[in-house]
Amino acid sequence: MTTETEPTREQIVASTRAWVETAVIGLGLCPFAAGAHHNGRTRYCVSEQRSTSGLLAELSDELKALQAADVAHCETTLLVHPLVLNDFRDHNDFLDQCDAAIAALGLEGELQVASFHPQYQFAGTQAQDIENYTNRSPYPMLHLLREASVARAVAGFAGIGAIGPRNIDTLRRLGHAGWRRLWSTGS
Repeated sequence: MTTETEPTREQIVASTRAWVETAVIGLGLCPFAAGAHHNGRTRYCVSEQRSTSGLLAELSDELKALQAADVAHCETTLLVHPLVLNDFRDHNDFLDQCDAAIAALGLEGELQVASFHPQYQFAGTQAQDIENYTNRSPYPMLHLLREASVARAVAGFAGIGAIGPRNIDTLRRLGHAGWRRLWSTGS
């Protein structure tokens, strides 16, 4: 998978873990991420696919593997795909195929896919608006989630509707300079 310009699998996983720990957990962007992460129940899968059809096949395999895995050992999967869907619009359009794959596997109501991307942009925002950084990851990735885990987390969390606005406020207070400092200090 690697050439002189492509990061290794280990580097990709390390960058992704750092993002999860620093941004997602550290800034409190997802109040549910810490449990699975700290208990080693997050699977990091780095795709070597270079085509959407290859990624779709790998996604299907990962969905089946997550569904079959014991939740005590694997609660969620981050399928990082650094070599395909590097354009955010293409990545966002691919989510319809993700939903179709879930349906084709008969896993509707069991699994779902969320997305993160280095160029993530919410509708109605400008590309560099800081609130987009709530979903900006070091590499394009698909987050495979168990719906039962999501339901348990939501049921045990008062104020679920406040997460999005709180995240936007957190990022606005941090600003672009603060975001850059997070990564320059490594903390």
